[in-house]
Amino acid sequence: MVEGTSAPIKIAARGVERHFGADPGTAVHALGPFDLDVAEGEFVCVVGPSGCGKSTFLRIVAGLLRPSKGDIELYAEASSETPVAMVFQDYSIYPWKTVERNVSFGLELRGVSKKEAVERGRHWLERLGLADFAKAYPDTLSGGMRQRVSIARALTVEPEILLMDEPFAALDAQLRQVLQDELLDIWQSEARRTVVFITHSLEEAIVLGDRVVVMSARPGTLVQSVDVPFARPRTPELRARAEFNDFKNELWQLLKGEVEHYMEAVRATGATDGGAR
Repeated sequence: MVEGTSAPIKIAARGVERHFGADPGTAVHALGPFDLDVAEGEFVCVVGPSGCGKSTFLRIVAGLLRPSKGDIELYAEASSETPVAMVFQDYSIYPWKTVERNVSFGLELRGVSKKEAVERGRHWLERLGLADFAKAYPDTLSGGMRQRVSIARALTVEPEILLMDEPFAALDAQLRQVLQDELLDIWQSEARRTVVFITHSLEEAIVLGDRVVVMSARPGTLVQSVDVPFARPRTPELRARAEFNDFKNELWQLLKGEVEHYMEAVRATGATDGGAR
């Protein structure tokens, strides 16, 4: 069980580290040791300075990277066809496939017939306002619509765990808020699965998350895990409440020193994130 919940653990990370580069003299220690438990059905938002290993951790959970040290256990159902799906910041959709074929492609890879896969994808196309663009190609869509396609594709395969790597970071502020509100409504109403969501935005983390995990500057470790004190279901009007800004300021006090530490390191050495995020 995760502390503060009665739900079983879905993700357990123990002593996870990641180093980039084989030469001890130039290798970048990007992450860890990092420990985290995520409960079944929990929406966890992870924040931290640039280069602290947030995205690296998510890619390790997804199986796209191997940890240099430590272990991650995913407690998926034995019958699960898709334990994990991931939504990337850069959309990662196929430009030569139509919207409906992009959304249904994951099911087709699992052996579902093309007809059934397209039919199952239609629900999410409609849910995300894409039904009228099913036959369109990605290069005819706005950035926000392409990210909707990416989210619809991930939800269509019905994953037990949904990983989201700064999915709205490239969008303007107004569109970002619209998609935050859409995701909030979808998760609360019909897709309440386990989510780990990487973001630089404290406001986004508070609106969406059950819990906010604050990471240190590189190499990223756990600074603090804080429960979001606002009951569900939530509405977009939450942002206007005085308590919302008070809690946002509390989180910023946890994060501020880590961001300052990162900036000092950049100024002192001219270092970048070394490929870690």
